[in-house]
Amino acid sequence: MPSPTEFTVTQLRRPIRTPDCPLIVDISIDPDFDHDPHLIPGAFRHPHTDVDGLKALINGRDRIITCQQAIKLCQRLVAWVRGDGIVAPYLQGGNYAWRDAIDTIRIPASAIPAFVDKATLWLTRHRPKIDRIACPWLIRRFVDRKTQLLFVSAVEVMGDAERYGATPFGIEGVAFSHHGQGSTFDAILDRFHLHLSALDRLARIVRATDTNRHNDAPEAAGLLALSAGLSRQYKDDQQQKEAGMAIYDALCRWARDGQNEGHAWPQERR
Repeated sequence: MPSPTEFTVTQLRRPIRTPDCPLIVDISIDPDFDHDPHLIPGAFRHPHTDVDGLKALINGRDRIITCQQAIKLCQRLVAWVRGDGIVAPYLQGGNYAWRDAIDTIRIPASAIPAFVDKATLWLTRHRPKIDRIACPWLIRRFVDRKTQLLFVSAVEVMGDAERYGATPFGIEGVAFSHHGQGSTFDAILDRFHLHLSALDRLARIVRATDTNRHNDAPEAAGLLALSAGLSRQYKDDQQQKEAGMAIYDALCRWARDGQNEGHAWPQERR
């Protein structure tokens, strides 16, 4: 049984795809990180020497501390801040334990866009419907839980992206967009190595819905109905995005282990 200051890979694997996942703070020293420059989905780096900054970051918040192997660095810092009444468990075995476990994914650090004011900044055209709601969900849940996502006029996307250092997505001519038969959702999965079976299953539905190829996924008609309803319910794109998060949370959970569930009426009486 792990101690109160430990969090196991198994414990982290359950919430990693959900809105309840704690923020993961990676305090690996640079030589260790350079040796294997990958992050657990949603993790961000913080210097282990900035103890006061770490205390402010984790105090009163749900956080997990990790480093390369969680032997000396993590345990020492967790004990240090615990002495000040701040509780933050470390990941048992650290990044290597996560790397070596079954059914885990890691993000290459080089794929993550440069931060703008301590978070990634993504930008797309306004009035999102399908792919441009699914992608913000994917980015927030797996790439950067603190990310900022902006919706602007279509003619302003590239200019605003350059002006503010944002990463454009969901428009023609950029890396994160439709390529061939794939959607922008597919492009993000590929770039950040996010190919879990549940996410691949969800990508098939998003792709079929966003390209009007409903024969490729029977669930596409339902997602289109929900997406069209949301776009008519909300005039504010940010409000629509937040409402859409719950839809994709539910779809991801269904894609993980709910595909075989069915319902019938009247139910058989026994």
